Amino acid sequence: MLIEQAAYANRWRGVSPAAKAAFALAGLLAAFAAVSPGAALRLALCSAVLTCVGAGVPAGLYLRVAAPAVGFLGLSCVGLLVAVDPDSGWRWAPEAWPQVAALAGRSLAALAALLGLVLTTPLSDLIALLRRLRCPAVLLDLMVLCYRMLFVFSQAVHEVRTAQQARLGDATLRHSLRSLGQLTANLALQVWQRALALHLAALARNGDGSLRFLTPQFAHAGRDTALAVLAGGGLLMLARWPS
Repeated sequence: MLIEQAAYANRWRGVSPAAKAAFALAGLLAAFAAVSPGAALRLALCSAVLTCVGAGVPAGLYLRVAAPAVGFLGLSCVGLLVAVDPDSGWRWAPEAWPQVAALAGRSLAALAALLGLVLTTPLSDLIALLRRLRCPAVLLDLMVLCYRMLFVFSQAVHEVRTAQQARLGDATLRHSLRSLGQLTANLALQVWQRALALHLAALARNGDGSLRFLTPQFAHAGRDTALAVLAGGGLLMLARWPS
């Protein structure tokens, strides 16, 4: 829920999602076009600074959201530095460091570009943008339903955990394992029942078409998009600048 918290509370909330998506796309292209790991790291730093300083996303929240992806990337890079030889078996492969560094730098730059988009744009705005881009309605409906079910799932977890803690369900290791099993079974049942109820409610309203929502209007959308394209061009130039 940290992503939604930042998406609704940042200073770029009123900026057109098309502009933010164009800038994020330019960041992704720049990440792949980076001439060196140093250039990719500059791109990642630039995108992170723009998100935290320009959009006003707290640095602590940004780091908490980025930490799982960065940790996964670090573990992947360690795995890429291990080679298997038929004779000596497992060994470190320092000769692969240039390729690993390039991969890590580009991945960080791409991650920063995507975080700049999702931390400043609510999912409802992104879905409205995708609908204007003629994305399949079935895909968008699935995105909306999964998004809504995440909040239902989170609330159900909170309610069950509160009830278990009130009954000292974590008093011992045995009780904790039993509570975890009951939590898993209860959540599976609750999510299935609520999804079925949502489907029946849609059928009762003759909901045989795509889901529709009010599309917000953004002032100065053309100006924002033009500025985003110019800033994206700056990122592409920065990516080609030698270290």
